Amino acid sequence: MLNRYIASLICICCCAACTTTQHIPKQNNVIAVMEKANNYFMNKWPDAGKSIITNKERPSNIWTRAVYYEGLMALYSIDKKKAYYDYTKQWGDKHNWQVAGGIETGSADNHCAGQTYIDMFLIDKDSAYIKNIKASIDKMVKSEKADDWWWIDALQMAMPVFVRLGNVFNDSSYYNKMYEMYAYTKYKHGGNGLYNPQDHLWWRDKDFVPPYKEPDGEDCYWSRGNGWVLAALTRTLMLLPESNSHYAAYKQDYLDMVKAIAPLQQKTGLWTVSLHDPSHFGGKEISGSSLFVYGMAWGINKGWLDKKTYLPVVTKAWNAIVKDAVHPDGKLGYVQGTGKEPKDGQPVTYNSTPDFEDYGLGCFLLAGSEVYKL
Repeated sequence: MLNRYIASLICICCCAACTTTQHIPKQNNVIAVMEKANNYFMNKWPDAGKSIITNKERPSNIWTRAVYYEGLMALYSIDKKKAYYDYTKQWGDKHNWQVAGGIETGSADNHCAGQTYIDMFLIDKDSAYIKNIKASIDKMVKSEKADDWWWIDALQMAMPVFVRLGNVFNDSSYYNKMYEMYAYTKYKHGGNGLYNPQDHLWWRDKDFVPPYKEPDGEDCYWSRGNGWVLAALTRTLMLLPESNSHYAAYKQDYLDMVKAIAPLQQKTGLWTVSLHDPSHFGGKEISGSSLFVYGMAWGINKGWLDKKTYLPVVTKAWNAIVKDAVHPDGKLGYVQGTGKEPKDGQPVTYNSTPDFEDYGLGCFLLAGSEVYKL
């Protein structure tokens, strides 16, 4: 453990020494590549309410599409094109602003759409947008259950919903329930929780806690899974009042994760699907990498992360994503398909198409929205 810590420090220092080789992208270039990737998707899916058909038919307000709309709203926040607003409004209208699974659902995946529903409510002040998501979350707040978030992806899908509702209704019960559920995932689920306080990384779910190991004998830390957690902390800290009693704890978890993730960046500029075992399904992958860029760029913009140390990591990663993954028509390559571990959703190549093309774009747009602000 000590040797890995020393190696991590050396790696971060080496990244810092390379500052001059990585240039901060110009804002117009960031917007242009975000626009290209987003236009590819909007042109492919002109009907925002059309169901998604892969191995079966699913409604288009499931988590994969909801993550895309998180990214689109982030793009809209820096480039207020009416087409982006209209596309989001069409999506909400065609689903009657409902959550997949109905109000009774306790699934974070189903709640993810609520992030965008609430963001749209803040623009239009139409209570119909948030009636259903509020009713569903209220049932959870009133319940004694705290074990609904049994996989780490759930944190990104749902925590920002609780924060938004707490802010809209000035009701701390949403913040309190959010922390209760977060703490269960972190400290209790699977025996001793899904967070490893030594490595400052997260196991995806109880199937991967020790004694489970990767082929090289390391713990299995899935890139996108840890990206979801970093994004959850980022999107929570963006909006949670600093006076909240758990703000400092979330912030410390965020900072610890960043310090653990940065040294794992590969020479390519990206991260592999298995963070501690790059030989196991190694190679480039941009959904996890984009989420890391998003979280780190936000931390730099917030003033929490040292620019000399982390700006080279962020710019190298973003430049690699743009150079290596964005097709001329805007399609994104190197996106791992859905799953929960390194072997899922393979192969991951420039020309491969994941089973869902939406969430990878959402992660990319989130990253770009913060890189733009650098």
